[in-house]
Amino acid sequence: MSFHEMNRGGDSVCQYKGSKLWFRGPPSDLSDPFVACLGGEETFGRFVEQPFPAELTKLLGRPCVNFGSLFCGADALLADPALLELANRAEICVLQTPDLPCLSNRFYRVHPRRNDRFLAPSHDLEQLFPEVDFTEIHFVRHLLTRLHALQDARFEVIAQELREAWVRTTSKVLRQIKPPVILLWLEVQRQEGMHSDLVLPDVEMINQLRPLCTGIVECSVRVTGQSESLEDVLFGTLQQPMAEHVIGPSAHREIAGKLLPVLRDQN
Repeated sequence: MSFHEMNRGGDSVCQYKGSKLWFRGPPSDLSDPFVACLGGEETFGRFVEQPFPAELTKLLGRPCVNFGSLFCGADALLADPALLELANRAEICVLQTPDLPCLSNRFYRVHPRRNDRFLAPSHDLEQLFPEVDFTEIHFVRHLLTRLHALQDARFEVIAQELREAWVRTTSKVLRQIKPPVILLWLEVQRQEGMHSDLVLPDVEMINQLRPLCTGIVECSVRVTGQSESLEDVLFGTLQQPMAEHVIGPSAHREIAGKLLPVLRDQN
């Protein structure tokens, strides 16, 4: 197990033995029964002193281990057997819905651990958009923004592939987790632009996952730049643009409050 305190934004990161991903620190003692919280940036709690797993630990009175990892989507979860093994040691798992665009599909490949990074288009994508130069695109959201800006029906072909791939890949993640899983359907309201998603999970997609979950908790929160809570987050010099795109402490408390009764029902 490794642990690093990070000065920027007050965050700390750690690794658990066998896993290649970096999680929110400090590391937790896994010898006692615990709840595993898996997810991406919001579970990690960037620039926030007490992410929702820490809030849940206080409310439940038992450890809720933060396995949130920045830029982690469904592909990264599936590619990390050590993390899945840790999750299978838990009494209960909370899984934040993975970011829909950040997964490999028949049109493009993403980085195996940093799922927000666009690696390469497929032949199908090049055929569908022959006028686009993909060599200058490095992030998935930039890719989708660029394709959407062309304003024609081709984007819906991409969107439908993403929806189907997301359901398929997220289902695989859920089948790999043996303890009961609470699916956290987290909608993050963002500013328009590079940090907003053009394709999101809908009720029909979530319902396809319902048989694989013990429960589903829906929660909608706003980033600090939308909620006037920027002063409540911890960030360093020159980090304000990034800090405006994260959720703040009040949003994390709201998420914990929504999860709390569902987790208590599992006792």
